Amino acid sequence: MSESKSTDLKLACERIRELLARRIVGMDEVIRLLLTGIFSGGHCLLVGVPGLAKTRLIAALAQVLELDFSRIQFTPDLMPSDITGAEVIVDDKETGARDFRFLKGPIFANVVLADEINRTPPKTQAALMEAMEERQVSSLGQRFQLDEPFFVLATQNPIEQEGTYPLPAAQLDRFIFDIHVDYPNAAEEEGILRMTTRPHDEELEVVLDKAQVLAIIAEVKRARVPDEIAAYATTLVRRTRPEEPDAPESIRKYVSFGAGPRAAQALVMGAKVLAMMRGDGRPTHADVRSLVAPVLRHRVVENFLGVADNASVDQLLQAVVDSVPAPDHAPRRERKRGFLASLFAGRG
Repeated sequence: MSESKSTDLKLACERIRELLARRIVGMDEVIRLLLTGIFSGGHCLLVGVPGLAKTRLIAALAQVLELDFSRIQFTPDLMPSDITGAEVIVDDKETGARDFRFLKGPIFANVVLADEINRTPPKTQAALMEAMEERQVSSLGQRFQLDEPFFVLATQNPIEQEGTYPLPAAQLDRFIFDIHVDYPNAAEEEGILRMTTRPHDEELEVVLDKAQVLAIIAEVKRARVPDEIAAYATTLVRRTRPEEPDAPESIRKYVSFGAGPRAAQALVMGAKVLAMMRGDGRPTHADVRSLVAPVLRHRVVENFLGVADNASVDQLLQAVVDSVPAPDHAPRRERKRGFLASLFAGRG
């Protein structure tokens, strides 16, 4: 990956953050992870209490990326066809003949906000599985391809768990990141009050369009992974498994199942995106370390003792990081022109 290509993505991400600041106060780390997940081509799960502007952030992000956006409010009575669409009988006014036609559901968008995804039964949750993994929807023997890019950005309320349906491990593994959205600090909360209690009708400009987003994802996939980074990510993931001889004592004591190979893929893809967003062409060990919690926290399953002792998954993951020493490489010098320059032509 050339440094010039990375520099252009860095400038684009800086502009995106500037625009999102007109609608969102704070949440810098959440925005960084969302952008990393999108440019990695993955889906994200946002976990936080109601009222923290998760929906507002996702809608604004889709706007600056010029992506089709749809919001699905998950409820206990939501049916799979409410998400994917359904076959309906259509009358031909000229011939009087009747035929079946598939009416596409809200899943047919570039950015799908699955709001409170754990409030709907497993049958409806499963309707997302094929779309998230295969980028397609099946109905009555027909397959309908989803437009690219396609991202499911799901939210989950960690407080009210009674009457909810926790996502199974297989579906959690489809999310590249589990992003925790915390309360704002005092200054940010005052800023939220000032922003949301006055009128605003300013449209957010488009920074990247669909073609540019797809071009970035393709460039990230083509970028070479340094051998030491691949080895580091693999070692971290393997040490989350209690049967591994080099796993930390806390992992062997409190974990039932560790993360699978998809976690290492997420660490490497995310690290490559972070390097590009930083304006550098080479991911570092620090890039990988910064993604350990969001990549692994939903892929590590605690055992009964871990739950009983209230062991924190993030602390367990920190023990894994501490058990694998890694030197860091200094970032390369940035350049000013490159990959997306032609794509930005005429953006003004």
